[in-house]
Amino acid sequence: MSRSTTKPHEIVERALELSQADGCVVIADEESSANLRWAGNALTTNGVTRGRTLTVIATVDGKEGTASGVISRSAVTADDLEPLVRAAEAHARGAGPAEDAQPLITGGAASDDFTEAPAETSSAVFADFAPALGEAFARARAGGRELYGFANHELTSTYLGTSTGLRLRHDQPNGTLELNAKSPDRSRSAWAGRSTRDFKDVDPAALDEELAVRLGWAERRIDLPAGRYETLLPPTAVADLLIYQMWSAAARDAAEGRTVFSKPGGGTRVGEKLSELPLTLRSNPDEPGLESAPFVIAHASGDAASVFDNGLPLTATDWIRDGRLEHLVTTRHTAGLTGLPVAPGIDNLVLDGGGERSLEEMVASTERGLLLTCLWYIREVDPATLLLTGLTRDGVYLVENGEVVGEVNNFRFNESPVDLLSRAAEAGRTERTLPREWSDWFTRAATPALRIPDFNMSSVSLGV
Repeated sequence: MSRSTTKPHEIVERALELSQADGCVVIADEESSANLRWAGNALTTNGVTRGRTLTVIATVDGKEGTASGVISRSAVTADDLEPLVRAAEAHARGAGPAEDAQPLITGGAASDDFTEAPAETSSAVFADFAPALGEAFARARAGGRELYGFANHELTSTYLGTSTGLRLRHDQPNGTLELNAKSPDRSRSAWAGRSTRDFKDVDPAALDEELAVRLGWAERRIDLPAGRYETLLPPTAVADLLIYQMWSAAARDAAEGRTVFSKPGGGTRVGEKLSELPLTLRSNPDEPGLESAPFVIAHASGDAASVFDNGLPLTATDWIRDGRLEHLVTTRHTAGLTGLPVAPGIDNLVLDGGGERSLEEMVASTERGLLLTCLWYIREVDPATLLLTGLTRDGVYLVENGEVVGEVNNFRFNESPVDLLSRAAEAGRTERTLPREWSDWFTRAATPALRIPDFNMSSVSLGV
């Protein structure tokens, strides 16, 4: 039973047949990836990988409740399959009752393509992108710039089967591009990134042109002290902050008084006004260009996910609507605990602010302020307020009278994304973006730029 000869759905069916537990969920993830890397205006490496990960979730009923056992392994062969199933069952029998235990999901039509071969990516995904990148290298070389970066495309076909009859499949493409331009003496650096499903909508020439402008801005250096500055956060920075906010939005944690979404005196802040701007933060598995799994795929349980919810249908959810907190992330179990509606996490995030202006137009109307490129090394300081700290990177620019007049030093910041939403003075046009800090975990995002009147640059940073 090698990966090359055994179809994923057959692996799922065989594991379910082997199960001796009261309930069983099997998830087969078929993964393929293709990548390009370059440095100094020349390609350096490329490669293609394939892999399979199998997760078996066994549930065992007992007098005190239902226990669960979860085992995941890669490169599973015929000889490994039964031991894997038995290991999950042994784990369940040795565990106490699962707090999040719920009946396994039933009903719903099987995916039409459940028995078909997995989708796979290859170097062909770069057929148009690679020549255009080569042309960008030539332009950069002629302009005295050096381009560095990488492009990665992944395609994961997930097959989910359960002892209650679910047979579901989802194919998830995921592409990322990160491009750095540097001056020959390495004293100036600029970054741009893109998220894509297939690299057909990525223009290396346009990115190189954008980076050339930013390197030009950096020819003048201005030192500024720490302090609070009017700051334009570009979409990538907004996405990074709001993704962390979503990761911190579990309803149970809020109801138990542990997060920024906890209500003083008990309960949650659902229904509370968080922003005077008409901001709507939402997720939708059918969002055009950001499509994600339309059902729950949970490889492990936690306050924001439950293995018992595998296969639960997902629908469009407004987390914040017109500035008001509408939903927190719940499983069926935590919804019961908190009295809130069932609202599982969804693998994309969109912020709409009602604005139509581009970032460039927002710069043009700025009397004096900072324009950021991106954030990195974001870490939590205080969960009760969701205070985050981190660093600016690859270009902080000073804007005066609607013009960028030079590059300033980097800063460490201390801010809460929830507070930022309450203080934002303007939201620009929503656009797809690559969250730079979290691009290894979350790429499907669309946000506007935000104008913050008093962004807290807490100290000067000597970082790049």
